[in-house]
Amino acid sequence: GAPKATTPDTPEFSKEQYLSWYEQMQLMRKFEEKAGQLYGQQKIKGFCHLYIGQEACVAGAVSALTKDDKWITAYRDHAHPLALGTSPNAIMAELFAKETGCSKGKGGSMHMFDKEVNFMGGHGIVGAQVPMGAGIAFAEKYNKTGNLCICYMGDGAVRQGALHEAFNMAMLWKLPVIFVIENNGYAMGTSVQRTSNVTELYKLGLSYDMPSEPVNAMNVEDVHEAVARAAERARAGEGPTLLEFKTYRYKGHSMSDPAKYRTKEELEDFRSRDTIEAVRHTILTHNMASEEELNAIDERIKGQVQESVDFAENSAFPDPEELYRDVYVEEDYPFIRE
Repeated sequence: GAPKATTPDTPEFSKEQYLSWYEQMQLMRKFEEKAGQLYGQQKIKGFCHLYIGQEACVAGAVSALTKDDKWITAYRDHAHPLALGTSPNAIMAELFAKETGCSKGKGGSMHMFDKEVNFMGGHGIVGAQVPMGAGIAFAEKYNKTGNLCICYMGDGAVRQGALHEAFNMAMLWKLPVIFVIENNGYAMGTSVQRTSNVTELYKLGLSYDMPSEPVNAMNVEDVHEAVARAAERARAGEGPTLLEFKTYRYKGHSMSDPAKYRTKEELEDFRSRDTIEAVRHTILTHNMASEEELNAIDERIKGQVQESVDFAENSAFPDPEELYRDVYVEEDYPFIRE
């Protein structure tokens, strides 16, 4: 498991950075909690994988990268575009399968995209995003942009053969990519210990001579620093890095998972390490903001999330003709209805 989140004796970052992290992570948390509630009301249907507990994995990386870097992940993908600046309205509308959603209501929970913030999508096929992340990094290198791609995956995805092919090519060509394993302990409902002799997953990169390290992803500071180091290597032409983010999800794999494979004691232990509470404690301990100011942030976020729900509720479903659009680049592709 991940080490406990801690409050530093001396803050490592500015007041503005801690407040930014707090606001970002609270938005992710409250948005996901509302999504879970709406799923229970059957307003959101299909698959729905929540990010509750893992917020630092994204917040710490956003602060370490630039707005021109590219992002790609698997299907637990609501938090990434939220942190990158996609409107909560567009994400909630996508969950509702409405035409105002960020994927026009065609992708749903597992297939969020937002080109405007360089979010190259959530991907439903396990591990499919790994070679795609390497490919995006190849394009950045080929075009000499100076940008990189950060590619997230779950601990279950490391069993896919495509990952090893992508790691080999990324190292061979020194691609500017940061591979991130969000190790929340369970691939669906199967613990890491039951799927591999290698349980310290960062070691998988070592066989390719890829710089690899574990990261306490319950601490947003640790995430930021690890990603910043990896980004510096990537931009210097030194190639990829593999980071194993040791984290935890408070909910099941998806909304249909009762998570009976773990104990209440285990869940409560990880809740005691909560990354948002750690940042809140740092802010209050070091007088960066008052309880009233943090409560005001919470209320503003609550309003944002409710606004996104109202927006989604009041948006229309896509026109049936949309079924035939965005399938091929060629808009008048002649065989699309055959």
